[in-house]
Amino acid sequence: MCTEKGLIAHGLHSQIAMHRAYGGVVPELASRDHIRRVLPLTKEVLAQAGMTLEDIDAIAYTAGPGLNGALLVGASFACALAWSRGIPTLPIHHLEGHLLSPLLADPAPDFPFVALLVSGGHTQIMQVDGVGQYQLLGETLDDAAGEAFDKSAKLLGLPYPGGPALSALAEKGNVERFQLPRPMLHSGDLDFSFSGLKTAVLTTLRKLEAESSVITEQDRADLAAATQAAIVDVLAIKSLRALKQSGLKRLVVAGGVGANRLLRRQLEIESEKMGAQVYFPPVSLCTDNGAMIAFAAAMRVKSGVQQPDISSSFKVKPRWDLEDVTH
Repeated sequence: MCTEKGLIAHGLHSQIAMHRAYGGVVPELASRDHIRRVLPLTKEVLAQAGMTLEDIDAIAYTAGPGLNGALLVGASFACALAWSRGIPTLPIHHLEGHLLSPLLADPAPDFPFVALLVSGGHTQIMQVDGVGQYQLLGETLDDAAGEAFDKSAKLLGLPYPGGPALSALAEKGNVERFQLPRPMLHSGDLDFSFSGLKTAVLTTLRKLEAESSVITEQDRADLAAATQAAIVDVLAIKSLRALKQSGLKRLVVAGGVGANRLLRRQLEIESEKMGAQVYFPPVSLCTDNGAMIAFAAAMRVKSGVQQPDISSSFKVKPRWDLEDVTH
């Protein structure tokens, strides 16, 4: 829940435990669990804020991109609740929520800034001149950084979600032992490609298996450290290159991979060297959450840049380019 006072309450229910048994997200299970959780969670957040539905002026929801079933649950609940109260709804782009979430940090960045957006299947570099003013500077051509983490983790036999598990294992590894590629590091543009890195991890594992019948825990830790370092190097170097090319001095990092400690540390060190400032959302708001959607809606209302009210006939957009919400 966001007001002019800022974020006053938020709640989160994680489905990680449910999906872990399947090694990844099962769309049908995700949608059904959304149905069970959305009303109790709404009541919990209202209680946390000390408010009632009568205190709410508008309701925001994630309209896309994402899994169609899960989006429909949120959209139908939000639109029905808004209709019952006679208040408007604001359909929000999932990635816009991530993109603006670092503004919840203290200190918060001012516009304009360069943003590294690393969320799930998305890896993009954007120039953000204001709310609804987004210019794509570079994006992934295949696997995103989050997918590279998750797929490499699966090859290493790590549990879902793979990214945090790989990062934890990497803390015990020797980053110098394996030399993995840094895809498109010298491409001359700001695009990314991580599918080749996953292949390199698989090739290294097969080589280890050929040399020894047993892959030790230290082998896995060393390869995890090398994998994380390769992903972070590419993300950091291209982000700093975007700052130089744009002439801006503020970098914002948003999305689940933004919680990675090595990425945070490397960007903080390198940005300071070039006289720039890097901003991150609070770690608790890096992964998908309702607070970022409410905040993005509040920012749109405050700036006068709003999505059309579609409360009378809601729709969702499983595929939706972020540039489509620019004005």
